[in-house]
Amino acid sequence: MVNIFLSKKTVFLVFLLSFFNAVCAQSIQLSKEASVSVITCGVGNESYSLFGHTAIRIKDAVNFVDAVYNYGAFDFNTPNFVPKFAKGDLQYFAVVNRYSDFINQYSYENRSVDEQELQIPLTLKQQLFENLNNSLASGDSHYTYKFIDKNCTSMVVDIINKTLGETVITKKTDTELTYRSILYPYFDHHFYEKLGTSIIFGSKVDAMGTKLFLPLELQKSLKLIQYKNQALAPKNQTLLHFEESHPSSWWNNIYSYLIALGLLVIWNKKRVHYVYFATMGLLGLFFLFMGFYSNHLELANNYNVLLFNPTLLILCFFYAANNRAWTYKLSLFNLCLLLIYLVVLINKAHLLIVLPLLLTSAYFLIQLAVKNKKPIPIII
Repeated sequence: MVNIFLSKKTVFLVFLLSFFNAVCAQSIQLSKEASVSVITCGVGNESYSLFGHTAIRIKDAVNFVDAVYNYGAFDFNTPNFVPKFAKGDLQYFAVVNRYSDFINQYSYENRSVDEQELQIPLTLKQQLFENLNNSLASGDSHYTYKFIDKNCTSMVVDIINKTLGETVITKKTDTELTYRSILYPYFDHHFYEKLGTSIIFGSKVDAMGTKLFLPLELQKSLKLIQYKNQALAPKNQTLLHFEESHPSSWWNNIYSYLIALGLLVIWNKKRVHYVYFATMGLLGLFFLFMGFYSNHLELANNYNVLLFNPTLLILCFFYAANNRAWTYKLSLFNLCLLLIYLVVLINKAHLLIVLPLLLTSAYFLIQLAVKNKKPIPIII
């Protein structure tokens, strides 16, 4: 949902320009020709553009106004950028762009742009215009990004609902699907991004997707919303249209994933077991750490640690020490956890994508259990 990342110098200049524009715009009284609309930008192939983008457009030819208010900017040069992003402390903010600059950027990126004009009275158009400018001028447009709860789409929804004086814009479609199921198709043609998000997201994304947090979800809902006994945004106008293009990669696909796991199974040496289990255990520690460390609630309560289990590191230790008793016990323990994990996954969207990892782990663990099981003594 994030659209713009800026250098520190650019952030300062953009902030000054947005602040200046906002202050100047506060004195403008919109004419009867003015229109306000929600802009929905199509998905891209970069990680920050996989979910599309939402913005608000204010257009008034009489006052020479045609501006796009964009709540998706952040400073890539923020000190400790990666830790802050992981922690959930990274600050995002709104900027205002000329419509021509905004549309040229998306034309350059070959991303479609649609517009839905809001059917509201002139007084509310003026109020929304003022709310947007006050937000920019006061700094209220700065916010701490949250993947589901606070992003460019939710910020647009909030300021429009604030202007209308009631919660008019709510989610009308796909409310019977979980957040995970809604997100899953956005990673098509980006296999390892899909795998990575599948295993790092915890139980929150398995809740029913009742919040508007994705641009295309907002676009679909706007078509169905009524305000004052009339459609709020009855028409969808395409401003830019591009056929979706998908990246091709010799490695970022399911085939490299299956081949890699297949080679591990075929090789099937002791050192392979060490590397595999150590990697899975370290990932489990990382998931547990992020669940406690990060303010992104999507990372908490991650049941995928049943597969990426830190006790696999202890198993590696006893396996290396040739301690057959504990190797056997820990192998059985992790096999039981895999069975529980499989039951948990039965109705989850990411079952099939993690199933090869689950089967590989089970195969190696069964081997270790069989090899290290004490033989039953035969009494003659």
